[in-house]
Amino acid sequence: MKNFLVHSDEIKREMLSEINVNTIEDLFKQVPKSAQMGELKLDNPISEMEVQRKIKSLAKKNNTEYISFLGGGVYNKFIPACISQVANRFEFLTAYTPYQPEISQGTLQVMYEFQTMICRLTGMDISNATMYDAGSACAEAVLMAVRISKKNKVLVSENLNPEYKKVIKTYCWANDIELEFFDEFPQFCADYACVLVQTPDYYGEIRKFEHSGETLLVVCVDLSSLSVIEPPEADIITGDVQTLGIPMNFGGPHAGFIACKEKYLRQIPGRLAGRTLDADGQPAYCLTIQTREQHIKREKATSNICSNQALIGLCATLYLTVMGEDGFKQAGYLSAKTAHSLSEKLEKKGFKTLNKNFYNEFTVEVPDSDEFLAKLKDNNILGGIKLDKTHILVACTEMTTETDIEQYIKSV
Repeated sequence: MKNFLVHSDEIKREMLSEINVNTIEDLFKQVPKSAQMGELKLDNPISEMEVQRKIKSLAKKNNTEYISFLGGGVYNKFIPACISQVANRFEFLTAYTPYQPEISQGTLQVMYEFQTMICRLTGMDISNATMYDAGSACAEAVLMAVRISKKNKVLVSENLNPEYKKVIKTYCWANDIELEFFDEFPQFCADYACVLVQTPDYYGEIRKFEHSGETLLVVCVDLSSLSVIEPPEADIITGDVQTLGIPMNFGGPHAGFIACKEKYLRQIPGRLAGRTLDADGQPAYCLTIQTREQHIKREKATSNICSNQALIGLCATLYLTVMGEDGFKQAGYLSAKTAHSLSEKLEKKGFKTLNKNFYNEFTVEVPDSDEFLAKLKDNNILGGIKLDKTHILVACTEMTTETDIEQYIKSV
C-alpha cells in the first residue's frame, strides 16, 4: 500500500546531473548551517492508509466540545449550512482575479452586491469589495485620511483592538506618519489628518462621538452590532466581516472593508465593482475607478493592496441574503440579550462588570484572571480573553444559550 513517488532515484540523478550537482544536499550549500533544519526524527515509512488511522487516533485526543465565550474580534456565530455549499462551488472557489469581466460576471456581481449591502448597513455612499481584514482596513483608512487632508499626524483611540493598533503602527512607521494614541475623545484635533475610534470598542463599550468636522472621523465598527445599533456618523467606516457567516477558523481568514462618503471615492483603496449596461442593454459588471497599483503608476496609486477577499465577501453576502433583515436583527438581538443576561448574573454573584453600555461583549473584574478562566476551562468552557491579572473580556452571540450561561455561573 505504498504511494506513487513522482521522482525515482534515477530521475533525481538525471536532474542533478543536468545542473552539474552531485547530491540534493549540494543545492543547499549556500544556506548557512544555522538556518538549516536538522534531521527530522520520523518513524519508519508507513502506507497512506496507516497514516490516516494514526492521524485519526491523534485527533480524537482533541477536546472540541468547549462552550465559547471568546470574542475580541472573532466570534462564534451561527452560519446557515447553505453558505458553504454555495461558496465551495468551483465557479467561486477557483476564481482568482476578475480582470476579464466577460468570464467573471458572477464574481463581479457578488462584489457589487457586497458593496451595496455594506453601504446599507453603514449608511455610507461607497464601499470597496473587501480588504484583507479589519486591521489592514483601519491602517488603509489612516493612509486615505492623510492623502485627503494633506496632514501627516493621526490620532487613534487606545481602546481600539490591539491587533489593529499593531498594523496601524507598522503602516504609519513605513509612511513616516506621526501616530498618537488617546484615552478620551479629543476636543481639538484640527492639526490631525483623522481621529480613528472603534464602537463597540475592544472592551465592549458602545461609544458616541461628536463629529466636529475639523478633521476626518474614521470609525471601526462591528457589522453585526448595526443590526440593533444606529451606524455612527463618520467620514470613513471600517471593520471586519467575520460576524457575517465566517467561521472562527483559529482567527482567519477574514475580510475587512472600507466605506466612505462619495466625495472620497477616488481615494478609497482596493477593488470597486461597478454596474453598467452592455451593448445589448443588459446589466454588466466590471472593476471601476481602478486606482490600484496594478493598474496605474505606483507613485499615483492609493494603495499597494491589489487583491481582495472575494470568497469571504461572497460568504458575507450569502449570509445577509439568507438571514434577511429580520433574521439579521434577531441574531443581533439574541447576542445582546444573552450578553446582558450573563452580565447581570455575574454581578449578582459578586463580580463587577465595567461597561455601562455594551452590545454583546463586556469587561469583567475578577480576583484572579488565570484562576477564574482555569475553573471555567475545567468545565469545558472557554470563559473569555484575559486582559490583565484582574480583568477578562467576555462575549456572547446568538449561539449562547441560557443553559450555557447557567453552566458559566455555576463554574465560577
